[in-house]
Amino acid sequence: MPVVLHWFLPTNGDSRSDLSLGNAVGASGSRVTESGVERAPEIGYIGQIARSAEQLGFEAALTPTSSWCEDAWVITAGLTQVTERFKFLVAFRPGLQPPLLAAQMAATYQRISGGRLLLNVVVGGDDAEQRRFGDTLDKRARYARAGEFLHAIRELWSGEVVDYHGAHLSLEGAQLPAPPLWPDVYLGGSSSGAVEVAARYADVYLTWGEPPAQVARKLDGVRERAAELDRELRFGIRLHVIARERSEEAWAEAQRLLDGLDPAAIARAQAIQSASQSEGQRRMQALHDGRTDGLEVSPNLWAGVGLVRGGAGTALVGSHEEVADRIAEYHELGIDEFILSGYPHLEEAYRVGEGVIPVLRRRGLLREPPGLAGGVAAPALS
Repeated sequence: MPVVLHWFLPTNGDSRSDLSLGNAVGASGSRVTESGVERAPEIGYIGQIARSAEQLGFEAALTPTSSWCEDAWVITAGLTQVTERFKFLVAFRPGLQPPLLAAQMAATYQRISGGRLLLNVVVGGDDAEQRRFGDTLDKRARYARAGEFLHAIRELWSGEVVDYHGAHLSLEGAQLPAPPLWPDVYLGGSSSGAVEVAARYADVYLTWGEPPAQVARKLDGVRERAAELDRELRFGIRLHVIARERSEEAWAEAQRLLDGLDPAAIARAQAIQSASQSEGQRRMQALHDGRTDGLEVSPNLWAGVGLVRGGAGTALVGSHEEVADRIAEYHELGIDEFILSGYPHLEEAYRVGEGVIPVLRRRGLLREPPGLAGGVAAPALS
């Protein structure tokens, strides 16, 4: 399968001044208000990013979930009306709404968008963040509930009447009439619980941007478990990117971002990340270990983003050709889908779209975005 490129919508704000505006974990999060260097997540600006990414050749955009972000369902539903074929990978937390309600929301979204919904299941690796949403389950229980939720959603998508009773969720006489096109489910995580739920129920397993050898070992484990369940998954990776015409320019931009970081902000972010229960967050933190030098942890893979940003903490840094080389390297491991981002997201979408995408296209690696999908087929539960 050729490479599929996606972008990212910064729905808690955007900036060119530093790296602290990402989907931060815990108390370090914030929602940007408009200023001279920072951009609030207004619908006009987020729509500008979505329309530009669509025109540049990206297939979809991930929209995050956190207590600091605009609601992903609502803002992307609005954006479907100002884009044409662009898809939206909506991050949501299973169990915060009943399965039938979530299925109805997804089905309605598919109908009004022409089949442009993708679902990113975020089980949650931070108890404090989950409690903000009223969720008191621990991490192990959240993964168990996520499995029940996805099982119920797939059964509902059959259109049949569903009775289901699990440890955390229950349905009686539930039905989703005339299910539309199935929205592929993306799920990431490095813990054994994440691998188990992804192997059973996901369509795409996501990883954050670790060095290729580490990613290869992780994918092998997911493949092995999925094969035991008679399933096959596709694979995707979440990375930031700093791509320029010349490698020196890209690394100079990375250094500019690093030089702009407040040491106190780094210390606060690292304390919060250390308290996270996320195995993936622990692996991101281990790549930089709080240091501000020696951050190229693999060729063209820079761990500086993770000093202040929770979640995906690495960036591909280099010339257009070098970034394309690294994408090709991950692709050889079996990764087909790349969810990219950069600061600020509008300008960096153009840098990737006008610099890296032509290289991938010239090499025959790029899958061009298809037209709008049709049909009503849903995957069988397996």
